[in-house]
Amino acid sequence: MPKPKGRHPHQRLNAVRVKNISKPGRHADGNGLYLLVEKSGAKRWMLRTIVAGKRCDIGLGSLQLVKLPAAREEATRLRSLARKGQDVLAARRSERKTVPTFEGAAKTVHEQHAASFRNKKHKIDWLASLEADVFPVFGSRPVNTIDAGDVLKALTPIWNTKPETARRIKQRVKVVLDWAIASGHRSGNNPVDGITKVLPRHRQTASHHPALPYTQVPAFVQTIRDSKTGEPAKLAFEFLILTAARTTEVTGAKWSEIDRASKTWTIPAERIKAGREHRVPLSERCLELLAAAEKLSDGCPYVFRGRTPKVPLSNMVFLMVLRRLKRTDITTHGFRSTFRDWTAERTNAPRAVCEAALAHVVGNKTEAAYMRSDLFEQRTKLMDSWAQFATKEPAKVLPLHG
Repeated sequence: MPKPKGRHPHQRLNAVRVKNISKPGRHADGNGLYLLVEKSGAKRWMLRTIVAGKRCDIGLGSLQLVKLPAAREEATRLRSLARKGQDVLAARRSERKTVPTFEGAAKTVHEQHAASFRNKKHKIDWLASLEADVFPVFGSRPVNTIDAGDVLKALTPIWNTKPETARRIKQRVKVVLDWAIASGHRSGNNPVDGITKVLPRHRQTASHHPALPYTQVPAFVQTIRDSKTGEPAKLAFEFLILTAARTTEVTGAKWSEIDRASKTWTIPAERIKAGREHRVPLSERCLELLAAAEKLSDGCPYVFRGRTPKVPLSNMVFLMVLRRLKRTDITTHGFRSTFRDWTAERTNAPRAVCEAALAHVVGNKTEAAYMRSDLFEQRTKLMDSWAQFATKEPAKVLPLHG
């Protein structure tokens, strides 16, 4: 890095610049303090100063943990000690805790990120995947000793056999090692960067949940009603189809989320994949299903109660229904695709309305930021039409297979 001409920078950075800087490299604040931006987007502080006649780079911590004023204060303190002839590096080493193992670092990162996980299953899977395929390879090793060869050794056995799992594990290992670098436990580049260059390329194939053709939905709904399935499961399955909701959203629905006066089901942000509150318009048939479910609720806070009082239906209930009907060719989640196909081929509803009905984020972040309306009125008409179509008496019994 060439020495800048003119006056030395002094407090060149501010909170806004620190937040918005995204270009990888060193960004000078002045007096030897730099903000380092990694290719991954991680940001950390570094002090460049002279210790015992030698130029040294001293890590001051991640931007997430150390803000600009604190970084300046610590940089000033260390530079002052260095001028007095003290061995700042030795002092820093004595202050720093023992370098954690990869397993210890992973558990720390997992705990720190727990609040950002989408759901309980994802939270469990995040650590479980590392326990299964990474910890046996280098989990007991200090994070500052792990190199690209170690990462390659962990990923190679599963890269082709479990490609999606392998990609997720690679990303999780990268996050842990990014944390280790930012925390001062290791230096240099993250060994995960560029590892895919020496691994076989995954063939990109579209992955879709097997779905029922929308023309067969009326007959399928009637089949559900006529089946020997338990009444709560019948009601919940039809409710899921008519609202185009996800399994966990339906099984976890509470009476407190339902406003029958305004014909609205409001799903809180913590139960939505996109992480924001979602209002679902309720058709007349949905209100009938809710009335029937209420008679069976026996005071249960959940709309569709399970076998045990005050406990909701299991997330496996719809899968079991499909198995009893010998419908292994379709999935519960596939009914969202069925709904989307119907909107595309049988309605003139704008794409934004159709995607909003599925609680999908429309467009990029900038476009989404300007989309203040949830298009509720238009979605109400769309969901009413869908319910009328899905519950109409079929003119003939449509084949369930084929």
